[in-house]
Amino acid sequence: MDEIKRRRTFAIISHPDAGKTTLTEKLLLYGGAIREAGSVKAKAGRKQTTSDWMEMEKQRGISISSTVLQFDYDGFKINLLDTPGHKDFSEDTYRTLTAADSAVMLIDAAKGVEAQTRKLFEVCRLRGIPIFTFINKMDRPGREPLDLLDELETVLGIRSSPVNWPIGMGPDFRGIYEVYKEQIHWFRPDNDHESKAKAIDSQIVKLSDLNTLNELKDSASQRALAQFMAEFELLQAAGDPLDVERVLAGNLTPVFFGSAMNNFGIEVFLNEFIKLAPPPGARKAKDKTLEPEDKKFSAIVFKVQANMDPMHRDCLAFMRVCSGEYEKGIRAYCPRKEGEVRLNNAVHIFGRDRVTIENAKAGDIIGVVDTTNSLRIGDTLTQDPAVEYQRIPRFAPEHFVRVSPVDPTKRKQFRKGVEQLSDEGVVQILVPPGNVDSSVMIGAVGQLQFEVFEHRMNTEYSTPVRMEKLPYIMAKWVTSGAEQIKSARKSETMYVEDRNGSPIVLFGTQWAFKFLKEDYPDAGFADTIE
Repeated sequence: MDEIKRRRTFAIISHPDAGKTTLTEKLLLYGGAIREAGSVKAKAGRKQTTSDWMEMEKQRGISISSTVLQFDYDGFKINLLDTPGHKDFSEDTYRTLTAADSAVMLIDAAKGVEAQTRKLFEVCRLRGIPIFTFINKMDRPGREPLDLLDELETVLGIRSSPVNWPIGMGPDFRGIYEVYKEQIHWFRPDNDHESKAKAIDSQIVKLSDLNTLNELKDSASQRALAQFMAEFELLQAAGDPLDVERVLAGNLTPVFFGSAMNNFGIEVFLNEFIKLAPPPGARKAKDKTLEPEDKKFSAIVFKVQANMDPMHRDCLAFMRVCSGEYEKGIRAYCPRKEGEVRLNNAVHIFGRDRVTIENAKAGDIIGVVDTTNSLRIGDTLTQDPAVEYQRIPRFAPEHFVRVSPVDPTKRKQFRKGVEQLSDEGVVQILVPPGNVDSSVMIGAVGQLQFEVFEHRMNTEYSTPVRMEKLPYIMAKWVTSGAEQIKSARKSETMYVEDRNGSPIVLFGTQWAFKFLKEDYPDAGFADTIE
């Protein structure tokens, strides 16, 4: 139990461009996991980010695939899950959140709560994941802090409790005041953003003594101080006190302020977060609830990634250890396969890098080298055959193309690439009944997934592809009445099956779906499937 209580496994969620990858790099920096923080758009000779390791991520300056980063900090074992912010890769983020015990919600001080933030917040709420909020870019012009807290309640429906509070903002930003420690951290911009900052200057002072400090003598600082005093007075009267039970129940979010780019407020956040965030907790399976200290090993696969190591071209199955302990060579039952799997080679992951391990505890994220490509997203691995965790849902695709290899002689490589990228969830293979065409129909939730697919087919499988857009805008899985739907001949619709043989219908318009439902009222349709 002592080892389990040291684990902190969390995901970072945000809208694109809120600074998520930058925050990730700075957490690694202050955690001592790296010596120099990488830049999302690094200039020649500068270090790239640790989490965005794919070549396309480096070129685009955006996160495309979720990443696991593991390190030790102040007696704790940290499992940090960096997720894509772009909506086209939201499926990957949803899957990754199944492995997290808590989430850090990053908000741009100028933009507040944005669309993708709302969606990911709702996923966390549905799963009962505690939320910690970091309001970023305080050194830039932005919205008033009180306005941002009000938006958390009105838009997301969650109360907030500031753990620290900004003194000014934008050009007048002077630092943060730790509410419960009565300690000020002065903001001193540093041009060397990639190096770890020196020890932060801080003083423990009473609020009434702030006017006497030399650091706050200039006019801009006086404006910042006046604003801080007015806001803090309101906060004391109307703010919510920090209640750990409400935080863990998902009813209250602790709020932190800072600037990830300028290395400011990160260490303060990290020190408080590891104390407040929950250790690994109980996990619900279909017929029982498992405690992390249960002796029998169990885990759930939430991500599959091929070709992380260009030298080996192997496939890693990322899994969250939910109970018991992984030991090298352990045998585990997989309910989907109705058979045992031997887990011989497991690794701890740090971006693209990996270190072979002999054991892992509940709460850890491990990668298992899957030489036969037999493990799938959502698989349960367990020493208790009665245990099966709820499978991770797949979302109905919204974009569709027909894809074929430019070079017909590379048919074998083409098939291997399409199937592996389908296993990862990059695309979904769709098969029309009686299909004998050499091309393959694929679907994706976001248009950018096709660009990732095309890029990886070219670079990882040396198979350039040709893609033809198909005239469909939505898809629905058929949950009942599949034979009727299969025999129907409706305009602007197409009956296909997914890779597992589940029936799915593609629609060219919303009206086509409406008419099909009217003609077959007993048929059932769904937007997701396990």
